[in-house]
Formats: sequence, C-alpha cells, structure tokens
Amino acid sequence: MSDALTTLEIGEDYPELRESVRRICAGYPGPYWQKLEETDGYPTAFVDELTAAGFLGALIPEEYGGSGLPLRAAAVILEEINASGCVASQGHAQMYIMGTLLRHGSEEQKRRYLPEIAAGRLRLQAFGVTEPTSGSDTTKLKTRAVRDGDHYVVTGQKVWTSRALHSDMMLLLARTTPADQVAKRTEGLSVFLVDLREHRGQGLEIRPIKAMINHNTTEVFFDNLRVPAENLIGEEGRGFRYILDGMNAERILVATEALGDGRWFIRKATQYANDRVVFGRPIGANQGVQFPIARAWAELEAADMVCRRAAALFDAGRDCGADANIAKLLASEAAWHAGEAAMQTFGGFSYAKEYEIERKWRETRLYQIAPISTNLVLAYVGQHVLGMPRSY
Repeated sequence: MSDALTTLEIGEDYPELRESVRRICAGYPGPYWQKLEETDGYPTAFVDELTAAGFLGALIPEEYGGSGLPLRAAAVILEEINASGCVASQGHAQMYIMGTLLRHGSEEQKRRYLPEIAAGRLRLQAFGVTEPTSGSDTTKLKTRAVRDGDHYVVTGQKVWTSRALHSDMMLLLARTTPADQVAKRTEGLSVFLVDLREHRGQGLEIRPIKAMINHNTTEVFFDNLRVPAENLIGEEGRGFRYILDGMNAERILVATEALGDGRWFIRKATQYANDRVVFGRPIGANQGVQFPIARAWAELEAADMVCRRAAALFDAGRDCGADANIAKLLASEAAWHAGEAAMQTFGGFSYAKEYEIERKWRETRLYQIAPISTNLVLAYVGQHVLGMPRSY
C-alpha cells in the first residue's frame, strides 16, 4: 500500500482505541468468517473477546460497569472492526439496544441488567420491532401485549429479528392500546424486556431465516407469552418515543460500519491495482480502474464528515434525526460504490472466496435496505428537512 493512501486515510480520532480493536481483529482472518458462513454460525469467540475488552459495553456508564464512552467512540470501534475485514453487525446491537433501558428504564432495571450486559454475562442483542405485514411502518405493528394482573400477555410475530437465537434477552415493541383507540398512531406502543432463555418453548418460538449473508436473523412467534409487568420499560403507551433515540444511535453506528467496509474495499482495491500488472503496467495506471476507486474514496470522506456530525449532535443531546438518516444514506451508498470498484478491480478473482471481496460485497449491499431503506431516508429528508408534503 502506498504511503500516500496511508497519509490520506481519515484523521484517526481515538487512535489507541482503534489500535486495540485492530489487534483483536487480527486474530480473526478471512477463513474464520468463511467457516461461519458455511455453517450459519455465530462468531461467539469474536464477540466474547470484544465484550471482555469492554468494547461492546462502551456506551454503558461506568456506574453500571461499562466504559462510559460517547457514541463517536462506539462508532470508531465498529468502523475499525469492518475496516479490518471482520464483521461488526453480529455484535453491534449490544451497544445501542441498551440505550432504551438506560434512558427510560427504572433504576432497579438498570442496576439489574446493565452491569450484567457490560460484563458479558448477559446478551441483549435482539430487537423485536419489524413485522411481516407492517415492515417499516412501525406504528402499524400488530403484536399485542394485554395486561393481565401482574403480567402482560403477548401475541404476534416479529421478522428480521437478528441474533435472537444468540441473545439472552430481547427488547420488544408491542401495541398495548389498539390503534383505533389512540389520538396519534405513535401512541399506545410499549417496550418490554423479554427473557428469551426463560420463555423459549413456553409461548415463544424462534426460527432462523436463510439469507444472502450470515446475519443470524430470525422470525419470532409469540403465542400468549406471559411477560412480567415489571419488565415494562418506562410508561405504558410511550414506547415509540423511547425507541427513537435508539434508532438514531443505530443509524449512526451502522453508517460508520459501512464506512469501515468502504475503507476495507478501497485498501484492497488500491493494493491490487498497484500490484496487478497486465500488458506491462499496473492496472491502477488505467483511468478506468483508478477513477472509480478515487471517486469512492472521495464519497467515503464526505459521508464520514456527516457521520461525525451526527454523532456529535447525539452526544450533545441535540436533535440528530436528519443527520443520522443522511449519514446512513451517504455511507451506505459510498460503501457500495467502493465495493463495486473493488469487484471490478479484482475482475474474475473477485468471485474467489479466498480474496474476501465477494463476502464483503454481499454484506455491504444490505446497508441500503436496513436498518432503514434509502427511499425512507429520502422521504424523511423531503418531508422533515425540506418541508414538502408527506410522500407515503
């Protein structure tokens, strides 16, 4: 790799943190991830090592056993994981899901669960929101939670609930008041902590979903599942408001993960373009190879600035909805363009699993779909930033 590229890489805030992440990632090279894909396995060893190092508890305050770091530091951790060729998505939820508990849970709930999560003795990796019929229209979800004495009885279904088979607990959003009985459709939704270990086979079933990438995603079925009322987070009916902060954090973190993948692609493509000699010269000397890589790098740099601004606004407690969404859009597209450039640069070898390009290429495509699609981001910007009529 050229010294120029190293010099032009992003200004490295949190350099010690980045280096620590890189050291861990060095122990999990491509064959580790390839084997997991072949078996639909979960990277238990990798996630456990990240947890033991305190990285997945980065956002948990020190008083609850975490590191008490800002969102920007958490984003740096995830960026470096992906930039090293590893996969952050199979552990990242441990960072942001707990935000709803931290901000809106009771002190008793926080004392009970957060230290366990920070220590790695408890995994809170699953977030039950999306449903087969409602999709991105969260306020139309049909999963119901009806109060029955000191329990809530939950009935319904969730889909694309990643890591539910590898999580101890799940954060669940369910409707506690029917939609036709609330003034606003964002009302009447509540958030619960569900103990997956206790309830599997007793009103709760988890089924894996075969997908394009090894994302350990599932569908979850609730059949008169009895959840203790003490597991309600905050006030009944205010759950939609409670998860908004978590959604913004998720979008900022996922956007920065996408940047990490994009930087991995740029590094790989640049090195290969410099080393691969065809017709007596490096293929990187050809503008048809060089320019797409250069453009993708420029797009990643621009997206990175928005990611940083979004994180700064979040950490300052200011409204970051627009920046979080825009960061997700720009980073997802920049990473995809970097992946496309790498695919073209490697040519036929991009199809070979040993080069890792095809694996990362498949993973990177998901960013334009989840956790929020590009079109929904554009709809948000059109309506809430530019003041145009609602488009859906």
